[in-house]
Amino acid sequence: MSSLRSYKGIQPQIGQRVYIDSSSVLVGDIKINDDSSIWPLVAARGDVNHIHIGKRTNVQDGSVLHVTHKNAENPEGYPLIIGNDVTIGHKVMLHGCTIQDRVLVGMGAIVLDGVVIEEEVMIGAGSLVPPRKRLESGYLYVGSPVKQARPLSEKERAFLQKSSDNYVQNKEDYLHQVNEIN
Repeated sequence: MSSLRSYKGIQPQIGQRVYIDSSSVLVGDIKINDDSSIWPLVAARGDVNHIHIGKRTNVQDGSVLHVTHKNAENPEGYPLIIGNDVTIGHKVMLHGCTIQDRVLVGMGAIVLDGVVIEEEVMIGAGSLVPPRKRLESGYLYVGSPVKQARPLSEKERAFLQKSSDNYVQNKEDYLHQVNEIN
């Protein structure tokens, strides 16, 4: 069975050199840009709104991506927008939020509706980002609910790009070296 499924006649749009693991499921209005990667057991549903994933972004194993429907109180709903060079750690839950460029979302984090994460942010593993919160650029955030912990060091800022670059190389290896065994 294919990892990519249409919903109401809308199917995922996939850029060039994208790796999508066959165990993941992507449904509906989803756009994934060049050199990004979707790892095992990711579930992404662009059914009641759209999902947009930027270039060189990686969504790691077991993550769940969803959106919020349009309604009278919120006519646009909350799509899920993920920028360029973003690392989404293992088992992350993203729901109707916006993540700008060069962000790392730690393993097991939950990011809820209407959240905006500005560029160059790190979110600690297991953190909960409550609805409609804005995380300011250049900081580490941790906790449940998340709190601004401290400014990122220059080394940490550089790591944000390095993490993305490493996953671009990993997905290249997977595109050329992984074969399904029957």
